Amino acid sequence: MRKVVSRDGTTIAYEKEGEGPPIVLLNGSFRDHTIFDALVPELAPHCTTYVYDRRGRGESGDSPEYAVAREIEDLEAVVQEAGGSAVVFAGSSGANLAIEAALAGVPIARLALHEPCYRVDGYPKPPWNVAKTLRVLMEEDRRTEAVEYFLGSFLGLTPDTVAEWRRGPIWSVNEANAHTLAYDLAICGDCSLPVDRLAGYTTQTLVLNSDNTSAWLRAAAQATAAALPNGRSLELPGSWHRISMDVLGRTLAEFATA
Repeated sequence: MRKVVSRDGTTIAYEKEGEGPPIVLLNGSFRDHTIFDALVPELAPHCTTYVYDRRGRGESGDSPEYAVAREIEDLEAVVQEAGGSAVVFAGSSGANLAIEAALAGVPIARLALHEPCYRVDGYPKPPWNVAKTLRVLMEEDRRTEAVEYFLGSFLGLTPDTVAEWRRGPIWSVNEANAHTLAYDLAICGDCSLPVDRLAGYTTQTLVLNSDNTSAWLRAAAQATAAALPNGRSLELPGSWHRISMDVLGRTLAEFATA
C-alpha cells in the first residue's frame, strides 16, 4: 500500500486505482480499506479511487492518545494526495466522521453519505455510559464481549443477529479492530444530528440508505439530507446497513462525474 503522513506524524496507508475525478472512500466501524474491495471495480472505470486504512487499523499507524481531530487530519491528508480536493463517500460512523471533516473545512468537492449514525426524534439514543462500558471491556481484553456489546447497545442488533454474526467469516476482523470502536463512539458523540451546523454547509451532498435497513438508520439518513441546504436523500436496494454494490457503484460514479 502507498503511505501518506498525517499532521501528527501518523502514517496512513492507502491504495489508488482507476482513472477520472478522485473519490475517497471512508469506512465505518470495525473495517479497513478491504470493505471496498467489491466497490472499487465498479468505480475505477469512471473515477480514481482512494481507499485507506483508518488509524489503528490495517497497515496504518496510530497515536497513544486518540482525538477526532486527528482522524479529520487523516482524511485531509488523503484528500491532499488525491490532488487537493475530492469527492468523499463514507458510510456508517465513517459518515459521521466525514461530516465533521466537511464542517471543519476539509476540501470536499461533493459529499456522499451512507446511513450516518444519528438518532433522531422518535428513536432512543444508545445508553449514556456505552463508551465507559466498552472501555472497561477493552481494558480487561474482553474483545468478544466488547464487539457484542457495541453491536447490541450501539447499533441495536438483536442477540440472535449478533450470534449469527459470530458464526460469520469476518468476526475475527471485528475482534481484531475492537480497540477502534472507542474511536467511532467518540466521533458519534451522543448521536445527535447537528442540524444547526449542517444548515451552513452548502456543498452538494447525497445521503443514501438501504430499503431494508433499520428504521432508525433510514430516519437518520433522511433527516441528514433534509438538514443540508444542498442535500438529497435516496433509497437504494440492499440489506441491513448495506446497499447492493453494483447499484452503489453506478450511483456514486454518476454523482462523482456529474
